[in-house]
Amino acid sequence: MKAVHFGAGNIGRGFIGEILYKNDFSVTFIDVNEAIIQALQERKAYTIGLADESKEQIGIHHVTGINNQQNPAAVIEAIQEADLITTAIGPNILPYIAELVAQGITARETAGMTKALDVIACENMIGGSSYFKEEISKHLQNTDYLEKYIGFPDAAVDRIVPEQQHEDVLYVEVEPFSEWVINDKQVKNPAIRLEGVHYVEDLEPYIERKLFSVNTGHATVAYTGAWFGYDTIDEAMEDSLVLAQLKAVLSETGQLLVAKWGFDATEHAAYIQKIIQRFKNKYISDAITRVARTPLRKLGNQERFIRPIGEMFERGLESPHLLATVGMILNYNDPNDEESQKLQVLKAEKPLEEVIAEVTGVTNTVLIEEMKENALRYQK
Repeated sequence: MKAVHFGAGNIGRGFIGEILYKNDFSVTFIDVNEAIIQALQERKAYTIGLADESKEQIGIHHVTGINNQQNPAAVIEAIQEADLITTAIGPNILPYIAELVAQGITARETAGMTKALDVIACENMIGGSSYFKEEISKHLQNTDYLEKYIGFPDAAVDRIVPEQQHEDVLYVEVEPFSEWVINDKQVKNPAIRLEGVHYVEDLEPYIERKLFSVNTGHATVAYTGAWFGYDTIDEAMEDSLVLAQLKAVLSETGQLLVAKWGFDATEHAAYIQKIIQRFKNKYISDAITRVARTPLRKLGNQERFIRPIGEMFERGLESPHLLATVGMILNYNDPNDEESQKLQVLKAEKPLEEVIAEVTGVTNTVLIEEMKENALRYQK
């Protein structure tokens, strides 16, 4: 079977590519990084290393690459022949590849192909595949073929793959843990069932569990660690105050998840403990600047902090530690991060409460005032 995967970065090679290879797919990676694409074309293989005491090396074979900027026609042909399409390219990049995917789908229609094809966006966002479908539809004159034969099952993915540099441009180190959950109701081709992937009837609880636990927790360590002056996540996790803040935040989001979705409280506590141990992994040195980057996006209304804070407020649940982390984010200042600098400019030009309302989309004056108090508390 053939898979086309957009995004030949560390997540694409170190997570999605591994699962696809283990399910007997040959994988064509699509990217604009010419060094990676050329290496994939020449070697047809790469190696994944597990970041733990085992240092296990996993060989991935039957791969190649296409530079979509240089050879879009080859991408269209690959989509026409594909049995599955996946992405791990970043939510903001999906609109930029939508037209090319639309052209590939049109090529399938023109060729009279009636075999169903699923397109799965493996991104850190709620409803990534559904969003990608909307973007692709903008480039189609008629969506009848897409609606009948192309599925867009939403997915939740979880694996820590830090930024890294190796002499081998294709080598990537990943944590041993991984989780890929797919909404089974949205699958168009049920004949393809990926081993190592969890198919569920209702994906939303799993997406929110991951977003409000792993993503919220990881960002909490990053911003708290940055406030205390640490450079890496593992360093920050050795600080008892950072650890206490993480546990308190995950306790708050855990209350919401149990109340909202009916997760078993004991099982969720174990899930939180697993997350904490993952963040402590001494074999992964993840830069705080990587995890904390794009603070404006992380302060979005539907993102990992503001959404649970709002939902907890509506349920009468307290979220003082989530609000404290928001205060740290509002003071996060990375000279090399465009969004961080934009946030500083906004704060210099406007009253703080206006900035908070603008970047978070929150209209509740009580919550805005609490965020303002925390922002002032964590000023340096």
